[in-house]
Amino acid sequence: MRVKVWGARGSVPAPGPEMNRYGGNTSCCEVTLSSGETLILDAGTGIRTLGFSLPPDLPRINILLTHLHLDHIQGLMFFPPCFRAESSIRIWGPSSPEASLEARIARYISAPLSPVEVRELPCEVSFLDAPASEWQIGSATIRAEAVAHRGPTLGYRITDGDTTLCYIPDHEPGLGAPLAELDPEWISGFNLARDADLLIHDCQYTDEEYPGHEGWGHSPIGDTVTFARRVGAKRLLLFHHDPLHTDGFLDDLHRSAAARWVDLGGAKGAVEIARERAELVVEGARATEAKAPAPASATRVPAPANQVSV
Repeated sequence: MRVKVWGARGSVPAPGPEMNRYGGNTSCCEVTLSSGETLILDAGTGIRTLGFSLPPDLPRINILLTHLHLDHIQGLMFFPPCFRAESSIRIWGPSSPEASLEARIARYISAPLSPVEVRELPCEVSFLDAPASEWQIGSATIRAEAVAHRGPTLGYRITDGDTTLCYIPDHEPGLGAPLAELDPEWISGFNLARDADLLIHDCQYTDEEYPGHEGWGHSPIGDTVTFARRVGAKRLLLFHHDPLHTDGFLDDLHRSAAARWVDLGGAKGAVEIARERAELVVEGARATEAKAPAPASATRVPAPANQVSV
């Protein structure tokens, strides 16, 4: 599998010169399977630029939403394939007794928040509750499970041949409890992430910041590393950066996480931190960065003529 990060920020977009190296767009990752099929994980603001890079004749687009907080769906209204009649888009997400997935997303893609409505989109789009059992997309087997976060929220386990990626961008497995001491059956997401070759996981707070944000649904660095080690993940990608954390702050957070990983018996070099445009190759027991991303300010992608404006 190949993974490309198009947005790694959490809560709200955070543009600005002090955020250039890691980027300011919210959650969105592109996964290319061995079969050539593409999966898009979440539809934060990063999906807009991702949409410009997709070939116009792509037969089908698969989007897996972890939950419907704004930072994970805000880019849908600006996703170029939505405005192409030839596009076929399938969107999976968490079920809710409150309303269908389509009806809940339509609250955002509708007046007064949007100049268009879901029913007006020219593409062929379907909204699907993530199945309770595993399902197949291309060469991959997908499994979704509820994880600890505010509101219906999923994590995804994607297995392609002998390679497994786990994506849990918003997660609070400790929830104030000593995560290192909990039994596995009491740890949210444990089985979903178990033995993953690459775990992409929430790491929004430092341990010093966390006491003021307990119960908000996000992880401090200590819990992120402890969770990854306890589930036996081979590699860890720190994700969902706080909008207040600058490039320099994230450099320090990365160094701290890497040191903690080694202190807990993990291999050196197994902890990375998500950066926009970074690409990783996930192969069995290793995930390597395929190419260094260009600084956000140096990358220009032309907008199509039918781009929506608000």
